[in-house]
Amino acid sequence: MHTPALTTPKRRVAAGLLPRLSAFAALLVLLGLGGLLGLWYGAVQIPAQEVLRALLGWQDNPIITELRLPRVLGAILVGAALGLSGAAFQGLFRNPLADPYLMGSAAGAAFGVTLAVSLAGGLSGAFAQHAIFGFLPSSATWFGFLGAVGAVLLVLLLSGGASRTHDLILAGVVVGSILVGLTSYLMLQDADRVRAVFAYTLGNLAFISWQGVGSLAGYLLLTLPVFLLLGRTLNALTLGEETARSLGLPLEGLKLLLIGVCTLLTAAAVAQAGIIGFVGLVAPHVLRRLLGGDYRYLLPASALGGAVLLLWADLGARVLVAPAELPVGIVTTLLGGPFFLYLLWRERRRYG
Repeated sequence: MHTPALTTPKRRVAAGLLPRLSAFAALLVLLGLGGLLGLWYGAVQIPAQEVLRALLGWQDNPIITELRLPRVLGAILVGAALGLSGAAFQGLFRNPLADPYLMGSAAGAAFGVTLAVSLAGGLSGAFAQHAIFGFLPSSATWFGFLGAVGAVLLVLLLSGGASRTHDLILAGVVVGSILVGLTSYLMLQDADRVRAVFAYTLGNLAFISWQGVGSLAGYLLLTLPVFLLLGRTLNALTLGEETARSLGLPLEGLKLLLIGVCTLLTAAAVAQAGIIGFVGLVAPHVLRRLLGGDYRYLLPASALGGAVLLLWADLGARVLVAPAELPVGIVTTLLGGPFFLYLLWRERRRYG
């Protein structure tokens, strides 16, 4: 009689790695294809061979090197930042509906940009370039970054730290609502402010410069090792906070560290590209269903998934109403809104 062979631990590990490697490979292919299309397609059609020559430095083409390449790299970096932060927040709050803006960073960034426009006396002044520490950031970008970070710090202060998750969420809602009210008040003082802030809240990758790409890359390189090291911590949190504490984890300190790196990444992303919704919600959720809930794999996959999603959404923003362009935030909202409703419907069915 034939006896079925027992599955060895090595074979089980290999069987678990194969779908994960396949998913990572598919994401990399989509990323590369989206990047090439993003360089090739635009209001000015450039032959593929000229794109290649410009990338290799054989031909001077400012449209590729100064406009499209920073935009493509910016989309990849902003998407990766939002996807990574979204996955971490979903694990931290144990809620698949959590996103990077949960703690008020988006409202804080919008308030910061509005304040910059007000202090500069208009749109042109706020987005003028100023040399700071060797970089050339606009005052609006810096105010947006500081507004996002300040909002999260205020949430932590009001909630008494990171020990109680429900207090963090409630404080985030309160702070976000107050900042939205203050932003609306400032916008009503001048029509120019309304246009500037409204454009910012829709999200746009068209104006990302090489300085912005360098800034985003720096924040990702700074925070990515922390995320990778905290993968096991997020795995422990999925079992519940009491279980995580019983394993000897300094939970409050790790929560603060995770909130800190998520805030830095999210603030950097919204400062450069505006408020782009649903990337940090959709990418981690889809990849969790494909790869499972192990955050050692889910975090880097969510970074790749967020980059792919935003890169292709930006391509859609350029194609849908060509030769004009849509703000990329509109495209991600049109994609993510129905998906969010589906998540709500599925959660309602699960819990009756």
